[in-house]
Amino acid sequence: MPQQVVTFDKTLGHDAKPSLPQPPGLRFRIEPNIESLSREFAMDINNVEKRMEYTRGVLDEESAGGDPIALFQRWLKDAIDNEPMDVTAMTLATSSPDGRPASRIVLLRGVDEGGFVFFTSYESRKAEELAANPNASLTFFWPTLQRQVRVEGHVTKTTRQESETYFATRPRGSQIGAWASLQSQVLPNRDQLEAQVAELEQRFKGGDVPCPPNWGGYLVTPKVIEFWQGRESRLHDRLRFTQQPGDVWLIERLSP
Repeated sequence: MPQQVVTFDKTLGHDAKPSLPQPPGLRFRIEPNIESLSREFAMDINNVEKRMEYTRGVLDEESAGGDPIALFQRWLKDAIDNEPMDVTAMTLATSSPDGRPASRIVLLRGVDEGGFVFFTSYESRKAEELAANPNASLTFFWPTLQRQVRVEGHVTKTTRQESETYFATRPRGSQIGAWASLQSQVLPNRDQLEAQVAELEQRFKGGDVPCPPNWGGYLVTPKVIEFWQGRESRLHDRLRFTQQPGDVWLIERLSP
């Protein structure tokens, strides 16, 4: 299919699109005038960032200790006490069999010596990718504390009992939503989703909402856990814990 290249100048504004006729079979590719836009974009980015310095804390080997799960639990407690937003939000990264990565935000619902637990539909894109490649990474970011934690590990499903036990603690609306949503599938319109919710509310009226058969938990068993503490002049503290045979963790400091 032929393409027509349209170049626009910064005078049009960042969101402006040229109002040109589009004949059938012709696609437009918008190409900015990079020379005229680059300086303006750089100024915008600098205004947003405000060159923050990271001075809230220090991470050293002595205070970290030898157990990364215990350190994570301490940091999570600090986040609960200090962060204004949902501290259990984490980026889950997976990849397709041919190596195409995908990431999304999910919520941590448990952590212990065995690893990190989250719940989702077993028919979602993330579930399909984990079935083909059962390895994933997690990233937590707590900006008020100027901290990040990155986890790499192997992923397995939780038991059905664990999934049902957690599902029973969810708000009823979220339980209904788990039944109504064909997660990651194309939805013609929102009306269809809301109609499905209304039908399910009638179906389960007056009774408990059971855990859907295609919904449950995943356990990320960590092989690598990296802790990042922001430091001044971008000279951040990074400690990496790598699991060794015999359930021992190798601790290494990484360059920032």
